[in-house]
Amino acid sequence: MLLPHQPLQDAAVVPSQRLTARDEAGPWHSEAVCRRDEAGLFFAPSKEPTAARLAREEAAKRVCARCPVMVECREHALLQPEPYGVWGGLTAAERRVVLARRRRRESELQRAAHMPAAG
Repeated sequence: MLLPHQPLQDAAVVPSQRLTARDEAGPWHSEAVCRRDEAGLFFAPSKEPTAARLAREEAAKRVCARCPVMVECREHALLQPEPYGVWGGLTAAERRVVLARRRRRESELQRAAHMPAAG
């Protein structure tokens, strides 16, 4: 479940490639809130029951929601791509959806660019 302020379709938007003060100060992950939490909250143990997984993922997303580098973390996980865990407030399954939407949008844009102009 996504947080009310971060719908999945907004997660599919690629952020602009601008240099911020944070970029100049050091790696984004040095400011990540999750560095102070247990990694077990963000990654599933083997054979985790569904109800426990969902509860753990929601708890991880609450940590992400208050993180100042959530967008950078999410983009890292999408660009790598990270196959496991909660990154930037998205589960692995949610990241696969975002990536599929990005690929589809990119394909549509490429097709549109190659169409002859109407006139």
